[in-house]
Amino acid sequence: MTAFHIMAGADSGFARPAIRKIGIADITEALRMGWSDFREKPSHYVFLCLIYPLAGVFLMAWSAGANLLPLLFPLMSGFALLGPVAALGLYEISRRRENGEDSSWRHAFSVLRSPALPSILAVGFFLFVLFISWLLVAQSIYAAYFGDVPPSSFSAFFNEVMTTPQGMALILWGNLAGFLFAVVVLATTVVAFPLMLDRDVGAAAAIDTSVRATIANPVPVALWGLIVAALLVIGTIPIFAGLAVIMPILGHSTWHLYRKLVVSPSVPAQR
Repeated sequence: MTAFHIMAGADSGFARPAIRKIGIADITEALRMGWSDFREKPSHYVFLCLIYPLAGVFLMAWSAGANLLPLLFPLMSGFALLGPVAALGLYEISRRRENGEDSSWRHAFSVLRSPALPSILAVGFFLFVLFISWLLVAQSIYAAYFGDVPPSSFSAFFNEVMTTPQGMALILWGNLAGFLFAVVVLATTVVAFPLMLDRDVGAAAAIDTSVRATIANPVPVALWGLIVAALLVIGTIPIFAGLAVIMPILGHSTWHLYRKLVVSPSVPAQR
């Protein structure tokens, strides 16, 4: 049954792939390999990833125009919570290149025909729920310090946040809450989507594998999360245009990080 297959693997079993211990050098190597994938056909990848900066600009414009300025930063930062599922096409391109197959940009949409699509959608829905939860928490924190009345303009909003004690408290608690959401997403999806795309183990096993990989490699995975966060911030500085380069590099690198963290069925685990 499809509903059961969402949680279990294609063979209706609960797989627990073996996890490797990795080091900081493996993170560097994954980034180098992701850069190599990007350089292979950069015009194709930039074309594919134009959706990321466009979506970011849309979120900013919509937030300002709809008088939702308090949600401007939560929307932009929360957009990154959906990054693992948004990069599915990039994982597929790296997978095809690794196997010596044609890796032109149109193959990014091959994930729509993947037998693991129900499981992928299930974990994607999980991320969407976290995204909405983050927005609700952020709105509640803002309301606790500034009430339910939205600011009259961006300058007034910026002044309130940056020059008042309430604004400093908002920044502190907002960033703490955002950090906790980011940790949950990182720990549960660091290898989840590449694993489902590669081996169709089911949603539950994919999340379980990500959590085990995080527990086994807390420092490398934490470093990976910091690198992702830093690069995403850098990518947003030139009105989000940098994301057209940052996102594909991170997407490809995530595939190679998955290869380093999760043991292939034909390769014995390293002790």
